[in-house]
Amino acid sequence: MEFKVATTDDLKAIKEIEDESFHKPFTLEELTYEIKENPFSKYILCLIDGKIVGFINFWITFDSATINQIATKKEYRNKGIATNLLEYAETLLKKENVEFFTLEVRKSNVAAINLYLKFGFIKINVKKGYYDDGEDAIYMVKGEI
Repeated sequence: MEFKVATTDDLKAIKEIEDESFHKPFTLEELTYEIKENPFSKYILCLIDGKIVGFINFWITFDSATINQIATKKEYRNKGIATNLLEYAETLLKKENVEFFTLEVRKSNVAAINLYLKFGFIKINVKKGYYDDGEDAIYMVKGEI
């Protein structure tokens, strides 16, 4: 397992994972912006045998970072990819002097919530109707990375 920062050469593989993972996946234009133009955005890829199998996207602003997305190819789920991506992201964030890691997660995404709880995130509150389809989000924070 290895990690690397995404480039626009990785867009096709990222888009495939996006499409199979999210209710409203980013468009190619949005992905391109996040990778190429957004100065706050970091896209970290996880590769196995040279193949992109997962990614984490987060924004760093001052002393905090917000996870926008974390996803794994379907055939690689439940193999520790997301955990490894979170660990790798925290290593990078420590170097950037980030103190807090935040995220919103769908209330129905029990597997992700359990992963974040295991990883030391705590539930702060519920954001009612946060997603386009009206589903609530749970806002979670991990301090002292």
